[in-house]
Amino acid sequence: MIEVGIIGGAGYTAGELIRLLISHPNTNLNFVFSTSNAGNKISKVHQDLVGSLDLKFTDTVNPNVDVLFLCLGHGNSVKFLENNTFSENTKIIDLGNDFRLEADKVFNGKTFVYGLPELQREAIKQANYIANPGCFATAIQLGLLPLAEHDLLNNDVHINAVTGATGAGTSLSATTHYTWRDNNFSYYKPFTHQHLDEINQSVKQLQSSFVSDILFMPNRGNFSRGIFATIYTNFEGSLEEAVSMYKIFYKDAKFTFVSDEAIHLKQVVNTNKCIIHLHKHEGKLLITSVIDNLLKGASGQAIQNMNLMFGLEETEGLQLKATYF
Repeated sequence: MIEVGIIGGAGYTAGELIRLLISHPNTNLNFVFSTSNAGNKISKVHQDLVGSLDLKFTDTVNPNVDVLFLCLGHGNSVKFLENNTFSENTKIIDLGNDFRLEADKVFNGKTFVYGLPELQREAIKQANYIANPGCFATAIQLGLLPLAEHDLLNNDVHINAVTGATGAGTSLSATTHYTWRDNNFSYYKPFTHQHLDEINQSVKQLQSSFVSDILFMPNRGNFSRGIFATIYTNFEGSLEEAVSMYKIFYKDAKFTFVSDEAIHLKQVVNTNKCIIHLHKHEGKLLITSVIDNLLKGASGQAIQNMNLMFGLEETEGLQLKATYF
């Protein structure tokens, strides 16, 4: 069995990891670290786990676990690893943004591989340290990479994407209270969202000539989970050519699918899927990409990466069904 530790166990992504790991046939949840909840039952915070898990949060770590998941706030993974030492055999998967960019991927002799399986599958298999992609970044990159592979991103890319309330984490702020979020809609960080850097990085990995702007407008939706992204850019080919290109690019992908029908969010909520749909209007190609921000956008993809790192079937423990009704 793979012995697993989780750091930062009280948040949404840690909760999803715990739910996945206790049902995974090849893992044992060794410890869940949370200084603010140490000694409390995990089911006191993640209350759906009553009757499913008796483990308590701890403020100590086992340095010899096989894999460590970091579910800390952005910028805190570096601090944690500076203050805590683990076995040379411990693999690390960071769900924050500390190691996603090329300039940040090497830390204390550890080289983090960017963990988007549809782009980096073979590198992930050989990696000991993974920087899990951001949620918006996952949905948007999967919508753009087939075009980048064919050097077809030669104009500005326009993106409008909406995320659910869980994308903001568990800490309360003026824009996360129910009374503000319910029956409401707003944008934030227009054109400057932090996921743009990793999106540009992956696009340029496939299309080194890319010099256009990615114009990204992130939005807050009044639903709990999921990301619905619409992307459009110039495209001279036919819709049939575009669909063929996307289906070929994702022919071996275990969780990314190209739909011939228009898509909606309920198709992916509570799954590790990304579903993509294409629409051509005159000289523009519209790409719609939908994911669950907590699963394919975070914890599900982290498990997918773990499976690849340990030589398991990529889909192990991720046979989830959409919450459709």
